[in-house]
Amino acid sequence: MSADRSTVESVVQGYFDALYEGDADKLGAVFHPSADLRWVENGELKVLTVPDWLAWVRKRPSAKGEGKPREDFIVTIDRSDDKTAFIKVRCQLPPRYFTDYLVAMKLKDGWQIVSKSYRYDLRD
Repeated sequence: MSADRSTVESVVQGYFDALYEGDADKLGAVFHPSADLRWVENGELKVLTVPDWLAWVRKRPSAKGEGKPREDFIVTIDRSDDKTAFIKVRCQLPPRYFTDYLVAMKLKDGWQIVSKSYRYDLRD
């Protein structure tokens, strides 16, 4: 299935759907292959390539499959022009509750996420 990448919002919705469903192929459609994920762990910057992340996603159970609740939403979209957007979102894969900072760019084939930095809280 090809993700609708006609708007920033459709890319983010595809991201939310793929995360909840645990669908690595859908995630691969909304992320540029050279994108990476960044977060801080124990005071150190961690970096994971999208291909490595997708391999990990393929191995884990999905939140949908486990019947976990879904809540995801766009906090803000900041567009510097018609080809670049900074998107702050909130989503959850219980017990982790994430704030993601995504950079998306409109490329020749449509919008793709080119960078993701995030933080999360652990909750019961």
